[in-house]
Amino acid sequence: MCTLIFAWQVFEDAPVLIAANRDEALGRPSHPPGLYSETPRIVAPWDEEAGGTWIGSNEHGVAAVVTNRWLDTELAAERSRGLLVGEALERESAEDAARFVEHSVREFEYDGFNLALIDANAAILLEWNGGLRVRNFDPGVHVVVNVGADGDFEIPAERAEFAERQAESARRAREVLRPDPGERPREWHERAVAVLQDHEYTFCVHADEYGTRSSSLIRVNADGTTEYRFADGPPCETAYEPIDT
Repeated sequence: MCTLIFAWQVFEDAPVLIAANRDEALGRPSHPPGLYSETPRIVAPWDEEAGGTWIGSNEHGVAAVVTNRWLDTELAAERSRGLLVGEALERESAEDAARFVEHSVREFEYDGFNLALIDANAAILLEWNGGLRVRNFDPGVHVVVNVGADGDFEIPAERAEFAERQAESARRAREVLRPDPGERPREWHERAVAVLQDHEYTFCVHADEYGTRSSSLIRVNADGTTEYRFADGPPCETAYEPIDT
């Protein structure tokens, strides 16, 4: 997963709105969203190669989304980041999930990641580059990409040109997606989709062996119920379909 856009505590009837693209090798096998776990009930897609997931939500209204974090240093990466996401979704709150992640990175070595854990009461970003940084988001619209979030970016020397473009796209997207007066959650979500599929940004990727494989829309309502729509392909050419949650 390479791009996460979300609105947190912006809309009273939908405190969590997520729009996210996953970029991956085109030949890497994965399964579209379904029942990932029964206890607790987790709905998520899953990676058939390394296991785990990159995005999902659970019966407690907790959502988790991970992006790769681009680094100049190579980490041991002994364990799949997707497994960490799936295990975080076993928790009853975003704060509990964050505490679990803090414990897990002391026990296992992971490749670089930005992991957002979000529910109606908290929105937390855990940034791993061999050391863990934890920060809490304020209510509002936020954009997380491979080089950081919300204007706080670290540009790796190896990919400096594209990383700078990605950072600028994230800045523009956050500004463009500020809620309009009287806007409803569904309307904001559709505007977020328009950004994710617009090739003037860097979020919808098309290359020979790599690109945007899928896109997810998650809505957590004030009553704790969750809605999930999924595009099983790049959002510029693939319709979003509802997923049974």
